[in-house]
Amino acid sequence: MSEKRHRLLPIIALCIFCALIGGFTSAAILKYVYADVFDAIEAQTAVVATVNGNADSNNSAAFLTDSSSTQASSSPVVRVAKEVGPAVVGITNYQTVYRYRYGSGYTPQLVEAGTGSGFIIDAKNGYIVTNNHVIQNAQKITVSLSDGRTLDAKVVGRDSITDLAVVQISDTSNLTEVKIGDSSALEVGEYVVAIGNPGGNEFARSVTAGVISAINRTITVSNRVTLYNMLQTDAAINPGNSGGPLVNYSGEVIGINSAKYAVQGFEGMGFAIPISDVTPIIKQLVDNGVAKHPALRVSISDQYLQYAKQHNLPLGAYIYEVDPDGPAARAGIQRGDVITHVNDARVRNATELIGEIYKHNIGDKVTITFIRNGQTKKVKVTLGEMIP
Repeated sequence: MSEKRHRLLPIIALCIFCALIGGFTSAAILKYVYADVFDAIEAQTAVVATVNGNADSNNSAAFLTDSSSTQASSSPVVRVAKEVGPAVVGITNYQTVYRYRYGSGYTPQLVEAGTGSGFIIDAKNGYIVTNNHVIQNAQKITVSLSDGRTLDAKVVGRDSITDLAVVQISDTSNLTEVKIGDSSALEVGEYVVAIGNPGGNEFARSVTAGVISAINRTITVSNRVTLYNMLQTDAAINPGNSGGPLVNYSGEVIGINSAKYAVQGFEGMGFAIPISDVTPIIKQLVDNGVAKHPALRVSISDQYLQYAKQHNLPLGAYIYEVDPDGPAARAGIQRGDVITHVNDARVRNATELIGEIYKHNIGDKVTITFIRNGQTKKVKVTLGEMIP
């Protein structure tokens, strides 16, 4: 048995020797064939070893930091957030509630009723734009600034029709105002950034990014106000974002975030008021405290639409009452007429008629096309002022 073992030892040693020679030879051949790959691996290993070993680690770390910081600073979203963020404010609406206290009965108490956002349009005078529904029914309004200050605000003007409001703070030190852009030139697919306070001041000046998903949308918000020509975006808009700015990559406000399509199963459907449509309204609120709107001074109904579909009649806005002293009456429009066009714009219902009229100003002349007793007629109407 011992003799047999002695005979095997030289054979085992020879096998091990051959295996070692084969391994070294294979490695040498691979390195020769894949020289570029091995050089890259060695170079990368050397960098990692240098950084981890702290040999000239300051220079290596500085290179990596500079590279990442340059990439971040070149991001348009980062730049927009830095430029516009300081001009975005939080708005808190306080209202009085009556609570029962033992020994005192029901006593009034001022409590937080809701929160929203806004943005400074005039730093010198402390004017801030927001949504009307953010400050509606408020007994007290406070504004939270980016520097940590919380100030009382007063209502300068509000307009329920366009869901807009302007509030003012008295302390105007170190304020930043936004730049106003042109929403009329927007195209679907353009990049935008939404900034606001979703959920209140705890998440102040949150930044979300997306694109303009659609234009000229008509929506009805929670307080039953219908808004026209709205911008649709997939930038996340949540409760508390209302009144905050929608901004393009040039850092210009092109919309006022106002609503979200909050139906189960739908995501990424937020809506903003186009800034160019309401810049005149904002100016009126600042100058006069109220806004005036153009009108035909007629009452319209959509009950006609079902009848029209059943009888294959043209769709339109059915007139069921006409103000005898209004511009429509002066132009000859009567009860029972069905308006189908404002200038060249097609009108299929009451909502579309109002939306087209709101695109004009008081005193503008428009061509109204309507159907009366099966005949199509056209008249020129000078738009009047809506009576509250």
